[in-house]
Amino acid sequence: MLKDITIGQYFPGESIIHRLDSRFKIILDIAYVVMLFMAGNFYSLAMAGVFMLIIYMLSRISFRLIFKSLRPIMPVIVFTCLLNLFFIQGESEPLVRLGFISIYMEGATTSVFMAVRIIFLIIGMSVLTYTTSPIELTDAIERLLSPLKVLRFPVHELAMMMTIALRFIPTLIEETDKIMSAQKARGANLDTGGLVKKAKALIPVLIPLFVSAFKRASELALAMECRCYKGGDGRTRMKQLKWGMRDIVAVFVMGVMIAVIVLLNISIPIFGL
Repeated sequence: MLKDITIGQYFPGESIIHRLDSRFKIILDIAYVVMLFMAGNFYSLAMAGVFMLIIYMLSRISFRLIFKSLRPIMPVIVFTCLLNLFFIQGESEPLVRLGFISIYMEGATTSVFMAVRIIFLIIGMSVLTYTTSPIELTDAIERLLSPLKVLRFPVHELAMMMTIALRFIPTLIEETDKIMSAQKARGANLDTGGLVKKAKALIPVLIPLFVSAFKRASELALAMECRCYKGGDGRTRMKQLKWGMRDIVAVFVMGVMIAVIVLLNISIPIFGL
């Protein structure tokens, strides 16, 4: 399960999505999230999903990564489905009645709709880290937040912290997997028993993980000091961010998609089938 978590991983490539300006990619990803929440029926939601699948095809990212990124959040999706399924009531007769539990058509429809929206949300947010290196993300976040420097907001430090945290997610996952394998080799039972027993069994895993995380943080801070790192003042960049025609085209396409979603919402009732 831990090996299926792909959050924060970067897959180098030369596709058109990889070559987009990282600032525009962040803006477009935010626009995609807004577009998903604007979708009010299955037609507009399906349009957003097809659009993201085309983005994956253009980025040449394997579709297997989609399923790998979804597996760890399946419990969240199932929990959301159950909440909507059992707690949303409708005006018509219930489809299923089990004692005090009644399942209505509105609840089932909302349950499916919310599950699909969460899936498309995870898929859309993942493509940003898949196609953008941590250094480019740091520069892009710093550039986008640069107006806050007028208010003496530590923009560079914030961007650096966010990127380092994102960068070390795969490292910590790999470290956790190694610690769990080592504990199992010593006879630790981490997979059986009730919820309380499993939680107690994780203590021998969490303590070495925290020790390792603090050690890595200390080593990183020491390495940055040895390289005379003093924040963002006066720093230069090896790669300058430059936007081009492909970025303008990408913004135009996203604008067209948002317009299509709005038109579908107007022409088709909510949850229209």
